Amino acid sequence: MKEEFLRLLEKDMEFRYAVAGRLGILEVLRKLDTIAEEQTKIWKEIEKLREEQVRFREEQTKIWMEIGKLREEQTRIWREIERLRRDMVEGFGLVNRHISALGARWGLMSEEAFREGLKGVLEREFGLRVERWSCYDDLGLVYGYPSMVDIDIAVKDNKIILMEIASHIKTSDIYEFKRKAELYKKKTDRKPDRLLIVTPYIEEKALEAAKKHKIEIYTKI
Repeated sequence: MKEEFLRLLEKDMEFRYAVAGRLGILEVLRKLDTIAEEQTKIWKEIEKLREEQVRFREEQTKIWMEIGKLREEQTRIWREIERLRRDMVEGFGLVNRHISALGARWGLMSEEAFREGLKGVLEREFGLRVERWSCYDDLGLVYGYPSMVDIDIAVKDNKIILMEIASHIKTSDIYEFKRKAELYKKKTDRKPDRLLIVTPYIEEKALEAAKKHKIEIYTKI
């Protein structure tokens, strides 16, 4: 019977399942199949989660890249704002100096006050320490008769710079400044290295005369 029983288990599937059912193995096999199916579902869900995680990381990378671009744009905007602020300050300063020049020309403020204001700008912007040089012109070289003559003078890099600061320059002012430079050379025995006129307004003929006598003109101060 043992041999027959074993033969039937090997050859007869229905007999084999009948025996398995009697022994409770069939239910175990079914549960194992169910567990295997659930395990397959779990692995599929895990795979979906991995895919979602990859997509999340990609989106996170995109977000950080956008944040980086926004920061760069913000930095650029702040730099532009700072540049505009500097331009505004410079522009207001220029307008203020032009208004002061007009005021000096129309008598709303003294020429001396205007000159002092521009001297401050030269010291601050160009590092030129402007001082007043005065002497008595006993031969009347400058005005045609003996008188006191004043000249603005600055020393930079051991070079003597004679300066004329005025709100408005005419042709006659050019020749007067030239005569002042000649008087300075005669009195000090030293030729000025540079002749410089600082003014917001200069007449066309005066500009031509300045070029002729190698006098530098600064009108954008």
